Amino acid sequence: MRSMADILGVDTSNYTTSAALLRNGAMEQSKKPLPVRSGRIGLRQSDALFHHVCQLPEVLGALPLSGSNIAAAGVSDRPRSARGSYMPCFLAGVAAASAAADALGVPLFRFSHQMGHIAAALYSAGKLELLGREFLAFHVSGGTTEAVLVRPDPEEVLRAEPAARSLDLKAGQAVDRVGAMLGLPFPAGPELEKLALRSGARFAVKPVLRGADCSLSGVENQCRAMKERSAPGEDIAAFCLQSILAALDGMAGALLKKFGNLPLVFAGGVASDGFLRRALQKKYGAFFAAPEFSADNAAGVAVLAAVKGGIGL
Repeated sequence: MRSMADILGVDTSNYTTSAALLRNGAMEQSKKPLPVRSGRIGLRQSDALFHHVCQLPEVLGALPLSGSNIAAAGVSDRPRSARGSYMPCFLAGVAAASAAADALGVPLFRFSHQMGHIAAALYSAGKLELLGREFLAFHVSGGTTEAVLVRPDPEEVLRAEPAARSLDLKAGQAVDRVGAMLGLPFPAGPELEKLALRSGARFAVKPVLRGADCSLSGVENQCRAMKERSAPGEDIAAFCLQSILAALDGMAGALLKKFGNLPLVFAGGVASDGFLRRALQKKYGAFFAAPEFSADNAAGVAVLAAVKGGIGL
């Protein structure tokens, strides 16, 4: 491997403008959420792309780039590694990272947003050794609820094979829709968790599974029915999170039965929820990204660029 050097990472997801600088194994992050009008859930792609272009100078400018020794850059250029995976919002990050790499005369490595999430989880959990072996990873966010079988890959560092998914609503969508129902700001995850912690209710939730795939559309419907019955908001929030936990638990159990006792890694914004983390860590010994590495971030693509470029972490 080459001597220690700095790595720049850029990620422009549908929720956050993010940049990171990996320096001597330590990660500096700069992030800014995309603005969403009150009462709205998410953004149109054209609006997301516009806001990324506006926010990238500020986000990059907040990193300690002056005097840095950048040897490579990494960027997310698509949501997932699957063929045809595409979202316009990633074009902003690709443009900025490409310009920076060209100006510095360093290589630019492209990865999927999903692989960045998984690499960020491994980095923050202190489990980078899993880059060299097979494991199961859950990506649980506003746009994705999916489990993938991950293997080392000489070209992409990590290669993911789809193993299970939500057949309808995604976990983050359920959280945000129920949050909006309860008058919580978008994204609703942190406030929904706080609200749920005020409830002492425990629900006997049976997940809807087809093999290892899950269905989450019923969660929103049942939460709406609870609200119509004037159930306390904290109980509605608790039911939502307990339902998502039941689905993830069922998926994990089915996948471990199919693939054997592989390590389990959880990444994505929804995985930052402490209730989900505690339960799945206790039952499966699963590895989770720290909260600051769970939501959309550029740290993972910086890690992957370092590995791809043969630069020490």
